[in-house]
Amino acid sequence: MTDPYASAGVDTEAGDRAVELMKAAVARTHGAGVLGGVGGFAGLFDLSAAGSYAKPLLATSTDGVGTKLALAQAIDKHDTIGQDLVGMVVDDIVVVGAKPLFMTDYIACGRVVPERIADIVRGIAEACEATGTALVGGETAEHPGVMAPDDYDIAGAAVGIVEADAVLGAERVGAGDVVVGMASSGLHSNGFSLVRHVLAERGLALTDRVDELGGVAAEALLEPTRLYTLPLLGMLEQGLGVRAISHVTGGGIAANLARVLPRGLAVEVDRAAWDVPAVFGALAGLGGFSLEDAEGTWNLGLGMLVVVDAADADRVIAASRDAGIPASTVGRVAEAPAELAEWVQGAKGVDGGAVRLAGAFR
Repeated sequence: MTDPYASAGVDTEAGDRAVELMKAAVARTHGAGVLGGVGGFAGLFDLSAAGSYAKPLLATSTDGVGTKLALAQAIDKHDTIGQDLVGMVVDDIVVVGAKPLFMTDYIACGRVVPERIADIVRGIAEACEATGTALVGGETAEHPGVMAPDDYDIAGAAVGIVEADAVLGAERVGAGDVVVGMASSGLHSNGFSLVRHVLAERGLALTDRVDELGGVAAEALLEPTRLYTLPLLGMLEQGLGVRAISHVTGGGIAANLARVLPRGLAVEVDRAAWDVPAVFGALAGLGGFSLEDAEGTWNLGLGMLVVVDAADADRVIAASRDAGIPASTVGRVAEAPAELAEWVQGAKGVDGGAVRLAGAFR
């Protein structure tokens, strides 16, 4: 019997094969709170498994990985992009002090290639396992005629839980608090439209070897997003005086830090306080601009900013380093100056504090 759906370009059997290839990796993320297995219409999570809370609040976040997907597609390497997705989604949960509980994913593609889909989901599952997050469901949608056969996009959403009186945020921040910067692993998942523009302007393809980057461009730039979930949760469990946390994603250091400061306070971030990974200098050189010019686009080596009581700053730095993440003090919270013309104040709809970067990069 002829399958009319197959003649329209949708291969349901390929989708089933992809599920079989990813099932074991997904199952490894399931703990006591997950009910049922893979393949249900909805994922179920037993909230009582999260523990006892006086006034529990649920936190949620959703995101994708942007045009970094173009690099994975250019060299047909799809086993790390899932970690980027988890980093973008789950680490946004932790910044409010919440413990991630579960995540779902969505993949839209022009054609289901089971091995490719399984690579993507295995990457998501492995990163979920590394952050203590259950991957409870997902969807793969085939869009023939709308997307090119080898194109795909991915997105995810996660839910976490936090005690109401433990929520982190700007209202906890005061003058004298210290800002600790935790190192990024590279570009993470932001600013790749600028990356691709830089390469295109130099007549370079993602598949070309670029000496400044030390190899094939896409391979050199696919370094996955660092996961901060467990180190940050460990700091909170130790009772360190963490006031607020900023995830440095789109918009760069100043805009993201300003979102977690109250109006009336400011931080001057010392550019010399951390080592900028070589990839940023290489890309800026190829593009003919300075690192300062890219401050509103790239993280420039800082993936998380932790605003902490000055008395606990050294312990936060030590905890980060113990987790294998370089960290250093990068600024201090103070009263905002009267003139803020050269400062970034608030971002993404948040009427927050003021931040500027000062000095020279190392």
